[in-house]
Amino acid sequence: MNSSQRKRWFGLVLVFFICMIGSSTPFQHFAAIPNELRLFSGQLKRLQYGVPVHAEVTVDPRMLQINGSSSNSLSVNLNEPLSLQSNQSGQTKLKVKLFGKIPFKTVKVNVVPDLRVVPGGQTIGVKVKSAGVLVVGHHQVLDKNGAKQSPGENAGLRLGDLIVKINGISVNEVHKVAKLSEEAGTENRPLLVSYKRDGKMGETRLTPLYDAEDKAWRLGLYIRDSAAGVGTLTFYAPDQGVYGALGHVITDMDTQTPIEVGEGQILQSSVTSINKSQNGEPGEKRAHFVKESKILGNVERNTPFGIFGKMDEAPTHSYNENTVPVAFAEDVKEGPAQILTVVSGQKVERFDIEIVHVSKQSGPATKGMVIKITDKRLLNKTGGIVQGMSGSPIIQDGKLVGAVTHVFVNDPSSGYGCYIEWMLQDAGVLLKSANGKIDTAA
Repeated sequence: MNSSQRKRWFGLVLVFFICMIGSSTPFQHFAAIPNELRLFSGQLKRLQYGVPVHAEVTVDPRMLQINGSSSNSLSVNLNEPLSLQSNQSGQTKLKVKLFGKIPFKTVKVNVVPDLRVVPGGQTIGVKVKSAGVLVVGHHQVLDKNGAKQSPGENAGLRLGDLIVKINGISVNEVHKVAKLSEEAGTENRPLLVSYKRDGKMGETRLTPLYDAEDKAWRLGLYIRDSAAGVGTLTFYAPDQGVYGALGHVITDMDTQTPIEVGEGQILQSSVTSINKSQNGEPGEKRAHFVKESKILGNVERNTPFGIFGKMDEAPTHSYNENTVPVAFAEDVKEGPAQILTVVSGQKVERFDIEIVHVSKQSGPATKGMVIKITDKRLLNKTGGIVQGMSGSPIIQDGKLVGAVTHVFVNDPSSGYGCYIEWMLQDAGVLLKSANGKIDTAA
């Protein structure tokens, strides 16, 4: 056999070998290496592919160390754990060659500045005023002829519409609307109503009607300008002076419309009792506001991932006042974890849970994980997840990974959680630019 034939046979054998390992489960796992890796500065990340293949890994040692080596090129056994130690923030590339010869993968590595936050768990009282007045129902007015009608409904206003101006005057309180209605009715002129619906502005003319029963001028609308409730603080970021809480959007109780916040406050709250969850009937924390003069922070945003705003100092009654690292969505794994929450008074306690499912999310989305309460003491006390527990931080391997958001009505021991990454973005702590690069806010 001449050298040309030997090379041809060697090539065929090599292709056959690669095809064989390519169809194997371990290699398919290895082929699932992401195109991009994200790490916080100083973070040690362990990768496990379980493939009996040697490879040469090339990387910038100033940013990353592979298996503790300061060399820019290292031969590794991919059947053994691969550790990446990030040294400084920035972007680099990790190149993988099978058998040290065959280019296989180039992975973009993005190292962002270290980010640590104080985990919450405290029960908080929430008071918010909307950025207008919300239409929550239509009211039938009895006119002088004995007929009933709703001027607001006749004008085309719907449930969930947010009235922001009347005759060019900003309105965010019910009593202001009542005053303008009376003035217009007395002068027998219509009101020019500016409202927001599904994020778009609209205008309509509404003529108040004198109610023969109430002896007052009415718009034929039920409106609301504020909301209050109880939830759980998720985190406090001391370097940025901001917080995140609840893990889900605040909606109006009648229309289920997300409340557009004009202003708001979070206050200290104390749990007085627990109404236990049962199958088909979620329970709730019963709590009252304490030290109302002591405002913990303001409410600036109400998003699908909770409420966010400024907080000037670390909240009291923390489970642990020390900061902890946070995890990216892709680093959360199925397995044991803990939540921090209050079941009595203001004492934050730690309870065991199991993360039973994680969803792969490359962008902000709710329902990132399914969790199950496994702590017998918490199950005996609450029956599982109860209303008011939303926002309770989820801790895994010493990192803040997410927050409790919803309970399964037919199985209150289980529910959903969201990834902490999306809450940090909405808080303005973790920023994402147009090109997809992740960074922390200065």
